[in-house]
Amino acid sequence: MEVAPTANPPVCRIINYGKYLYQQSKRQHEARKHQKSIELKEVKMRPRTSAHDFETKRNKVIEFLREGAKVKITIMFRGREMAHRDLGFKMMERLAEEVSEVGMVETRPKIEGPNLSTIIAARKAPGKGAGSQAARPAAGTSPAAARAPQPKPAPAPVAAAPSPPVPDPSSGGSGG
Repeated sequence: MEVAPTANPPVCRIINYGKYLYQQSKRQHEARKHQKSIELKEVKMRPRTSAHDFETKRNKVIEFLREGAKVKITIMFRGREMAHRDLGFKMMERLAEEVSEVGMVETRPKIEGPNLSTIIAARKAPGKGAGSQAARPAAGTSPAAARAPQPKPAPAPVAAAPSPPVPDPSSGGSGG
């Protein structure tokens, strides 16, 4: 097997090829194990979905997004509902606005036959970056104790009002 083909002269090593293929397949299997697959969940509605049912569906969408899944929202039109697609677009816009804290629209709403659909993906959770340990309180401490005391700014110099002159007792006279 060639180890360093760009070296002068090229470097080679004698190996057991069967063992090499086995180790390579094991590495690929391990890599697949650590991959996180993102699920695509679907929530279906109708343009005449009532307010309470809409809230229930919205809560389910938020739950899916918090789990890290993408959500496909489908509004199905039947018969004469096709003439009022604007109601579906308004409903989709309202839903996207209400779940904007946990998700963002990945694909804009589009009509596919009798259905209007969009995909909403979960937002990245805040504090997943490198410097997040400083922002998070330590385990077992209260949030108030975790906050470091902030230094107070120095007071601004205040111009004092001029004081009346004090007579000097050593001069020995009255003021006149």
